[in-house]
Amino acid sequence: MNSEKIITPPSGYLAFGIALILFVLSIVCFAMEIIVPGAFLLVFDIIFVLPGIIIVNPTQSKVLTLFGKYVGTVKEDGFFWVNPFAIKKKVSLKAYNVNGQQLKVNDKAGNPIEIAAVIVWQVTDTAKALFDVENYIQYVNIQSESAVRHLANSFPYDNYEDEEARITLRDGADEVSKMLENELNQRLERAGITVIEARISHLAYAPEIASAMLQRQQASAIIAARRLIVEGAVGIVEMALQRLAVNNVVDLDEERKAAMVSNLLVVLCGERNVTPVVNTGTLYH
Repeated sequence: MNSEKIITPPSGYLAFGIALILFVLSIVCFAMEIIVPGAFLLVFDIIFVLPGIIIVNPTQSKVLTLFGKYVGTVKEDGFFWVNPFAIKKKVSLKAYNVNGQQLKVNDKAGNPIEIAAVIVWQVTDTAKALFDVENYIQYVNIQSESAVRHLANSFPYDNYEDEEARITLRDGADEVSKMLENELNQRLERAGITVIEARISHLAYAPEIASAMLQRQQASAIIAARRLIVEGAVGIVEMALQRLAVNNVVDLDEERKAAMVSNLLVVLCGERNVTPVVNTGTLYH
């Protein structure tokens, strides 16, 4: 693997001044009909001086190769002069934002889900980015998709089918995003790329099972609500019986207690308002 070598070439202003002087001298020679020296100065200026002048903009870099050999990378912005025969390739050092497409994969429990991620990355080693992979932008896109698929296969969507799962795709967003970021940094290290941030941007069940999963979630919510209602109703009935017994309001046998418990549970747990029947007779009639 190649390793980046940062170089600082001489200023380009001096080279530009020399190029301007050579150009003026060549014109003077042509004006004085001194053709050969004038032509030599002009050719020297065009071939050896002007092609070596480069401009490096902020958050940009120039990678130099000479006759197939990597010379170095200019990362400092400014006006420079380098070897005129060197091939100069521009590599951006800006942060790129990749909004991944929605992928249809199976989670750890085998349920088909849709998942997508947003990834922010930038080139940190220009030599690796240019020479160790064919196309570093395409390399990032392919490796990002592969990492998202691997992440989705490693964790369940939720805890419904795997209650012992400590991390799920739905509830463990921060931990899952951190794992995705670490995996991408390992995968993209070969290309000299660092992932700044990786986040899950879309997560949902696939359309073919979305309706069934919604019904299951609704059923779970209803069961949880019913359990809470029943626990509360039992507590109220128990408290009522204890207060009646302590205050000696009425003395109920076991059968009447059972009837009272049944009636109170119906009233407290029912979904609709009940219409009470007033007993105008005795307690037993």
